[in-house]
Amino acid sequence: MRSLITLELLRALRNRKFLFFSVIYPSLLFLIIAGSADGAVVVDGSGLSVPTYMMVSMASFGALTAVLMGNSERIAKERESGWVRQLRLTPLPGRGYVLAKTASAAVVGLPSIVIVFVVAAAVKGVRLEAWQWLALTGAIWAGSLVFAALGVAIGYLAAGDAVRPVTMIVYFGLSLLGGLWMPTTTFPEWLRRIAAWLPTHAYAALGQAIEQSHAPHMKDLAILAVSFALFAGGAAWLYRKDTLKA
Repeated sequence: MRSLITLELLRALRNRKFLFFSVIYPSLLFLIIAGSADGAVVVDGSGLSVPTYMMVSMASFGALTAVLMGNSERIAKERESGWVRQLRLTPLPGRGYVLAKTASAAVVGLPSIVIVFVVAAAVKGVRLEAWQWLALTGAIWAGSLVFAALGVAIGYLAAGDAVRPVTMIVYFGLSLLGGLWMPTTTFPEWLRRIAAWLPTHAYAALGQAIEQSHAPHMKDLAILAVSFALFAGGAAWLYRKDTLKA
């Protein structure tokens, strides 16, 4: 399994287009969205400045990009090419394959988080306590596993040609409606109620709670836990179903 994880990491690091969108793109988007806003501009209802608020959103977006986009398309292509079928002939268990995919995606997601933090601190002057930086990194990185499981599920759900549009719809839908691109306080009331139950909203809320020096809300933790159980369970079921077809 270690050899497969190493192989997956090398493949991901050699994909320059994927690295740009998962590592560099979120930082560029952060600078565009934060714009000329400084510490004096506060997001309604959060008590956080626009740069501080959007830093967590874009770090979460970057991690989401790495684990969701990377896993879904790669798995669908490997199923189509017969690579997954070849791996089933080895002693590698199914959970080892899923773990290797999740681990490689998580490793690529970490630089995205760190680079957004560095850009926010250096360019926009975001300042936090040392424990907050560490807690933010750990929370966002760990939370990305929820969407890594979703990526695996989509990879087994959609065929080669359909996986990209399906992934893009889920990717942009969760990002936009979950408030990763703009605060949900700008949404209409009916849309705000929907957003409050999305895993991306709960994901960003973990980081915002840390920035506010608050404990995460139990509702957000519950949404992420339930989402992970559903996505991971769905991925496992789809994997077994795909195995029976082989």
